[in-house]
Amino acid sequence: MTIIEASSFFEKLLKEANNKREIRVYKSFNTILLNLRNRDLTEDELMSIETELKKLDLKSNPENKRKYFSKKLSAFKAYLKEEFSLITEGYYTVLGMSLGMCFGVAIGTSFGCLALQLVLL
Repeated sequence: MTIIEASSFFEKLLKEANNKREIRVYKSFNTILLNLRNRDLTEDELMSIETELKKLDLKSNPENKRKYFSKKLSAFKAYLKEEFSLITEGYYTVLGMSLGMCFGVAIGTSFGCLALQLVLL
């Protein structure tokens, strides 16, 4: 399956969908495919991506489409990250926020306990 075929397939699914979560998955897939189409990729890279799209078996008709395509989207993102070092927009923001919240809570709690001990003395 080529990138253009996959993009048109998800546009068709997007028109048929009525569930917000399902629409979000289709839009994410379509955005990634659109960005790949606009990127200057070599023939080998394009063939590799198209082979991966064929492996994902997107044309099957699953019972739970959102769950099925969500798993395929995660697999495709992992493939792009592993093979081409491509990451989605906001990846580092989410990573930084989660680490900042973990360390912020830990440090805030330790300072809070220290201040409480000083007040009680």
